[in-house]
Amino acid sequence: MQFAGPAFTFPLNNEQLDKSLSDPNRFAFKAVDLHDMTTVGHGEIYLGLEYANLGRIIIGDPQKKGHGLGYEIVSHLLDYAFDTLGQVKAELNVFDWNLGAIKCYEKAGFSINPHKKAERTVNGQTWIALTMTIDKRKWKYADR
Repeated sequence: MQFAGPAFTFPLNNEQLDKSLSDPNRFAFKAVDLHDMTTVGHGEIYLGLEYANLGRIIIGDPQKKGHGLGYEIVSHLLDYAFDTLGQVKAELNVFDWNLGAIKCYEKAGFSINPHKKAERTVNGQTWIALTMTIDKRKWKYADR
């Protein structure tokens, strides 16, 4: 639940992955370190009715976190969503306690939508999922 949402359950299996990847509205990408060609992360775009939903943005190696890889993945996902898929708005959800991810998304130009959030119960605790949004104009003209 923490990083994959309700579509996946532990232990992850091929059936769950195949179902997700066979959805024609879902675009999954792996992030590769070009120096040694190792996979360092993952990100997805899901096309909704009004926006591109970014999700499952993952840095696999904990030692690689905090070095800008998340920002790079988000940047490439937004380029693809806006330029290749022709979307004009993107959205993502993040738990309010995930401050590193929130900072990464804000650096990319996302802002929190104060009118849209959800609560989830995980292991008896209430987690707040914030929705963050960005539009194509803001992305293209942002000072990055």
